[in-house]
Amino acid sequence: MNQLRVSTDKTELNLDFIVDYLQQESYWAKDRTKAEIEKTITHSFCFGLYLEEKQIGFARILTDQVIFSYLSDVFIAKEYQGNKYGQYFIDQIYQHPQIKNVQKHYLITFDAQRFYQKLGFDIYPNPERFMIKKRS
Repeated sequence: MNQLRVSTDKTELNLDFIVDYLQQESYWAKDRTKAEIEKTITHSFCFGLYLEEKQIGFARILTDQVIFSYLSDVFIAKEYQGNKYGQYFIDQIYQHPQIKNVQKHYLITFDAQRFYQKLGFDIYPNPERFMIKKRS
Protein backbone atom coordinates (compact mmCIF):
# COMPACT_ATOMS: atom_id res chain seq x y z
CA MET A 1 0.00 0.00 0.00
CA ASN A 2 2.94 2.27 -0.73
CA GLN A 3 0.87 4.59 -2.89
CA LEU A 4 -1.51 5.23 0.05
CA ARG A 5 -0.89 8.08 2.45
CA VAL A 6 -2.74 9.35 5.52
CA SER A 7 -2.50 13.00 6.50
CA THR A 8 -3.87 15.14 9.32
CA ASP A 9 -3.07 18.36 7.46
CA LYS A 10 -6.43 20.09 7.01
CA THR A 11 -5.05 22.25 4.19
CA GLU A 12 -4.78 19.07 2.08
CA LEU A 13 -8.45 18.13 2.53
CA ASN A 14 -10.63 18.36 -0.56
CA LEU A 15 -13.71 20.02 0.92
CA ASP A 16 -15.84 19.55 -2.21
CA PHE A 17 -15.07 15.81 -2.22
CA ILE A 18 -15.97 15.50 1.48
CA VAL A 19 -19.17 17.54 1.18
CA ASP A 20 -20.27 15.67 -1.93
CA TYR A 21 -19.77 12.27 -0.31
CA LEU A 22 -21.45 13.18 2.97
CA GLN A 23 -24.45 14.81 1.28
CA GLN A 24 -24.87 12.38 -1.62
CA GLU A 25 -23.52 9.01 -0.49
CA SER A 26 -23.78 8.79 3.30
CA TYR A 27 -26.91 7.86 5.20
CA TRP A 28 -25.85 9.80 8.30
CA ALA A 29 -25.01 13.26 6.96
CA LYS A 30 -27.34 13.85 4.02
CA ASP A 31 -29.02 16.80 5.73
CA ARG A 32 -25.85 18.64 6.73
CA THR A 33 -25.13 21.87 4.94
CA LYS A 34 -21.71 22.66 3.53
CA ALA A 35 -21.27 25.25 6.31
CA GLU A 36 -22.06 22.62 8.97
CA ILE A 37 -19.61 20.16 7.43
CA GLU A 38 -16.92 22.85 7.35
CA LYS A 39 -17.58 23.60 11.03
CA THR A 40 -17.28 19.91 11.99
CA ILE A 41 -13.93 19.80 10.20
CA THR A 42 -12.73 22.96 11.94
CA HIS A 43 -13.53 21.54 15.37
CA SER A 44 -12.30 17.96 14.84
CA PHE A 45 -9.05 16.10 14.42
CA CYS A 46 -9.29 15.12 10.74
CA PHE A 47 -7.66 12.46 8.60
CA GLY A 48 -7.48 12.33 4.83
CA LEU A 49 -6.62 9.17 2.90
CA TYR A 50 -4.78 9.79 -0.36
CA LEU A 51 -3.97 7.51 -3.25
CA GLU A 52 -0.95 9.21 -4.75
CA GLU A 53 -2.22 12.81 -4.50
CA LYS A 54 -5.96 12.16 -4.87
CA GLN A 55 -8.10 12.16 -1.73
CA ILE A 56 -10.12 8.93 -1.55
CA GLY A 57 -11.13 8.84 2.11
CA PHE A 58 -11.94 10.94 5.14
CA ALA A 59 -12.50 10.53 8.87
CA ARG A 60 -12.66 12.79 11.85
CA ILE A 61 -12.18 12.23 15.56
CA LEU A 62 -13.36 14.08 18.62
CA THR A 63 -11.07 13.37 21.56
CA ASP A 64 -9.60 14.59 24.82
CA GLN A 65 -6.50 12.50 23.92
CA VAL A 66 -6.62 10.63 27.24
CA ILE A 67 -10.00 9.12 28.13
CA PHE A 68 -12.08 8.95 24.95
CA SER A 69 -12.18 9.35 21.21
CA TYR A 70 -15.21 9.30 18.97
CA LEU A 71 -14.72 8.31 15.33
CA SER A 72 -17.12 9.96 12.89
CA ASP A 73 -17.80 10.57 9.20
CA VAL A 74 -15.54 7.74 8.05
CA PHE A 75 -15.68 6.89 4.38
CA ILE A 76 -13.76 5.62 1.39
CA ALA A 77 -14.99 6.78 -2.04
CA LYS A 78 -17.15 4.07 -3.63
CA GLU A 79 -14.79 3.35 -6.49
CA TYR A 80 -12.01 2.53 -4.01
CA GLN A 81 -13.98 0.34 -1.61
CA GLY A 82 -13.20 -3.37 -1.41
CA ASN A 83 -9.42 -2.93 -1.64
CA LYS A 84 -8.68 -3.03 2.12
CA TYR A 85 -8.05 0.72 2.01
CA GLY A 86 -10.58 1.18 4.84
CA GLN A 87 -8.74 -1.25 7.09
CA TYR A 88 -5.43 0.46 6.33
CA PHE A 89 -7.00 3.87 7.01
CA ILE A 90 -8.44 2.88 10.40
CA ASP A 91 -5.19 1.17 11.41
CA GLN A 92 -3.24 4.32 10.59
CA ILE A 93 -5.70 6.56 12.46
CA TYR A 94 -5.38 4.50 15.64
CA GLN A 95 -1.58 4.48 15.41
CA HIS A 96 -1.43 8.28 15.40
CA PRO A 97 0.50 9.55 18.46
CA GLN A 98 -2.43 11.71 19.63
CA ILE A 99 -4.87 8.79 19.44
CA LYS A 100 -3.02 5.55 20.15
CA ASN A 101 -2.93 5.87 23.95
CA VAL A 102 -6.54 6.94 24.44
CA GLN A 103 -8.32 4.59 26.86
CA LYS A 104 -11.64 4.09 25.01
CA HIS A 105 -12.60 4.58 21.38
CA TYR A 106 -16.23 4.93 20.35
CA LEU A 107 -18.16 4.98 17.12
CA ILE A 108 -21.73 4.54 16.00
CA THR A 109 -22.55 2.61 12.84
CA PHE A 110 -25.75 1.35 11.29
CA ASP A 111 -24.27 -1.30 9.04
CA ALA A 112 -20.51 -1.75 9.50
CA GLN A 113 -20.29 -3.65 12.78
CA ARG A 114 -18.55 -6.65 11.21
CA PHE A 115 -15.91 -4.43 9.59
CA TYR A 116 -15.11 -2.64 12.86
CA GLN A 117 -15.15 -5.85 14.91
CA LYS A 118 -12.33 -7.15 12.70
CA LEU A 119 -10.39 -4.05 13.75
CA GLY A 120 -10.83 -4.64 17.47
CA PHE A 121 -14.08 -2.84 18.25
CA ASP A 122 -16.71 -4.61 20.36
CA ILE A 123 -20.45 -4.15 20.56
CA TYR A 124 -21.14 -1.70 23.39
CA PRO A 125 -21.69 -3.89 26.48
CA ASN A 126 -24.47 -1.89 28.14
CA PRO A 127 -26.36 0.09 25.51
CA GLU A 128 -29.06 0.91 28.06
CA ARG A 129 -26.50 3.14 29.84
CA PHE A 130 -25.69 5.12 26.74
CA MET A 131 -27.82 8.25 26.48
CA ILE A 132 -28.37 10.99 23.94
CA LYS A 133 -29.75 14.51 24.05
CA LYS A 134 -30.77 15.99 20.72
CA ARG A 135 -31.23 19.60 19.77
CA SER A 136 -34.94 20.48 20.04
